[in-house]
Amino acid sequence: MRDAPEFLHSMTFSELLTQTICNKKNPVMVGLDPRFDWIPQTIRQNTDPKNIEQVAEVFKIFCREIIDVVAPLVPVIKIQAAFFEQYGVPGMSALRWLVDYIRNKKELVIVFDGKRNDIGSTAEAYAAGILGQDSPWGADALTVSPYLGDDSLEPFVKTAAERNAGIFVLVKTSNHGGAMLQDLAVDGKTIYRRVAEYVQQLSLSTRRESEYYGNVGAVVGATWPPQLAELRDIMPNTWFLVPGYGSQGGSAKDVAPAFDENGLGAIINNSRGIIFAYRREPFQTTFGETQWQHAVEAATIQMIQQLRAEIPEIVNNRLS
Repeated sequence: MRDAPEFLHSMTFSELLTQTICNKKNPVMVGLDPRFDWIPQTIRQNTDPKNIEQVAEVFKIFCREIIDVVAPLVPVIKIQAAFFEQYGVPGMSALRWLVDYIRNKKELVIVFDGKRNDIGSTAEAYAAGILGQDSPWGADALTVSPYLGDDSLEPFVKTAAERNAGIFVLVKTSNHGGAMLQDLAVDGKTIYRRVAEYVQQLSLSTRRESEYYGNVGAVVGATWPPQLAELRDIMPNTWFLVPGYGSQGGSAKDVAPAFDENGLGAIINNSRGIIFAYRREPFQTTFGETQWQHAVEAATIQMIQQLRAEIPEIVNNRLS
């Protein structure tokens, strides 16, 4: 068991996120989605792709070197659990190791992207396993699905509150197929709007009196700019986790409505656009595979600059 970091006993998740973003002066979240075939050959050479122990070791090396590059630059790391889970026990062991490695870097918020959900005792087990005081993972927040109903979210909200952790509820996802259900109108109101209204209530119920944002956030895709602005109006006190930036087509201009006048309220995820930057231009020509870490750094800095050009300057006034 890993001891919970001390700050989780005194800070809410919203306070932690605000402080970390203000310290780094940007809202960039780097997503760790390791794909074996895309990892630079210098790391995966002589590795048998069918040997899950060897692949897990490659993931550890690759993610460690990414963290070493981006830790001084960004406030948030998102770990996509599926890429580790597919390699069984060695993969999950690598994920566990990675969480500890990130934690030791300090000043990085860790989001476990697992999109968990269930009902009753099963939901309680998911919540305790990933967010609980005795969790072997010890992430600061978890992504969850709301589509089994409000009672399915309650165990996650309760467990997160007990540990001063956070959850991000899927409201309007970045994939176009999500519209099939989320955009469905029932009695004149879309499902995503109904979910958003409930998430706003949860956020208000989990904030301290002195806070503006609560500890229950929303996942809202950058690929839907009009809905992003609509949902910010519906959820003024809710942190947004915004996927879909970069490789999925979302731009800094698209995500600007997610922020408040102080440049707070949202974290913007970029996964393969940063961690595999060496595979795309202009970084492919400038750095190539042999300098892939420099490509990661350059892509991260480019994203920070793009966001700063479109959103208000992040200030520290919410921490006083």
